[in-house]
Amino acid sequence: MTPEFVTSIGKDTIEVILMVSAPVLIVGMVVGLVVSIIQAVTQIQEMTLSFVPKIIAVFLVLLALAPWMMEVMIKYTSQIFINIPNYVR
Repeated sequence: MTPEFVTSIGKDTIEVILMVSAPVLIVGMVVGLVVSIIQAVTQIQEMTLSFVPKIIAVFLVLLALAPWMMEVMIKYTSQIFINIPNYVR
């Protein structure tokens, strides 16, 4: 294995991680921002109020995107397993 080869595997791994996790993180951030704005406008400073909408939103996104996420991860993993003979050389 050359350093370039290991670097390309690492790059592909990071791309898959970011692609799979980005929608969930973005939704959590947007919902948190909206709840924070609503709390600032209404001057309700309850700390637990921000957690419930975020949990629900993240759960719904995970539920909606689970097939796509699994497809991406299975495709990446199968490519890793298929190319094992090339890695050993």
